[in-house]
Amino acid sequence: MRNLRLPNRLLTTAAVAVSCLAAAGSFSHACSRTLWKSEGQPVLVGRTMDWTGKMGTKLQVMPRGIAREGMTDQNPLKWTSKYGSVVATIWDGATSDGINEAGLNANLLYLAETKYGDRDPTRPGLAVSLWAQYFLDNFATVAEAVKAADSFQVKPFELIHQGEPADAPVHLSLADASGDSAIIEIIDGKTRIHHGPQYNVMTNSPVYDQQLVLLKQYQGLGGKKPIPGTMDAEDRFARGAFYLTKLPKKPESYQEAVAGVLTVMRNMATPLGAVDPVKPNVSPTQWTTICDLKNKRYYFEFSRMPNVVWVDLDKLDLSEGASEQRFDLANDIEAAGEVSGKFRKCDPFIFQKAGTAVTWKPE
Repeated sequence: MRNLRLPNRLLTTAAVAVSCLAAAGSFSHACSRTLWKSEGQPVLVGRTMDWTGKMGTKLQVMPRGIAREGMTDQNPLKWTSKYGSVVATIWDGATSDGINEAGLNANLLYLAETKYGDRDPTRPGLAVSLWAQYFLDNFATVAEAVKAADSFQVKPFELIHQGEPADAPVHLSLADASGDSAIIEIIDGKTRIHHGPQYNVMTNSPVYDQQLVLLKQYQGLGGKKPIPGTMDAEDRFARGAFYLTKLPKKPESYQEAVAGVLTVMRNMATPLGAVDPVKPNVSPTQWTTICDLKNKRYYFEFSRMPNVVWVDLDKLDLSEGASEQRFDLANDIEAAGEVSGKFRKCDPFIFQKAGTAVTWKPE
């Protein structure tokens, strides 16, 4: 398997030309994530999932007390879930997003520069399909999660996308009800962590250190350039950081606070149909979520549907021994509002094993 990479945006004209030529033979998908904490309102985390096609996304209830293993051939990490969660699954094989009953949120976003490194069987192994789920199962705060972030080795499964293989290169964000945040990347087999509430925006390439440098060139963020409007990851990063500063410091209501984060995410989203053959890292936004980390509420919307649904975790049975449950909004197009009553018992979710290829195909 190989990891397909997109080059970073460089600052010289010549380097940009080389970058555009190189990008024509590679791909990534694009996603965005923001965290916002305002006076009198809960911490809210928004994210978009951008990809060239549907991903079979469903909402899944994961109760406490589930025994899991890391889905690697050698020395898999083992644990039993301490916290119940609601997650968004993709390709019937991975958790990509979610919130647990303690108010911890996790999001997986694409990062073409990710390199997982050779397998070290002396370290517990964890398939990337379970990376977000591991943190949701085990931790209540970002600080707790960060302490464990380098105690195991993450290994990829293989995506076959537009006929090309890629080792599911992603990075991960965490947030909790206090507003704490962390961005975790795996570069050349080494774990890099940016930990603190100031890390409130995330997109894709380049790596996070470089994103922070690029951000300083824009008006309102340290520089003089106008806020960019393209669909490129570094431009969406700047746009998200800028628009967060424009939200009211004290929203008039809870509804306005949630809607405010949605306005930022929609400004970072990519329209349906926006597939650029010259810039294959540009992909349409397939869905958007908002996590309310205080009230344990999970909002979800498909871009192809005008209705927003949400789930209140306190209305779900997350107790040990309870059944896993699933809600498929794509097959319930009239659903809107709070949908905890629409989840139905289902078989236990099976995570994609490290080193295997995703076989899911759209119906």
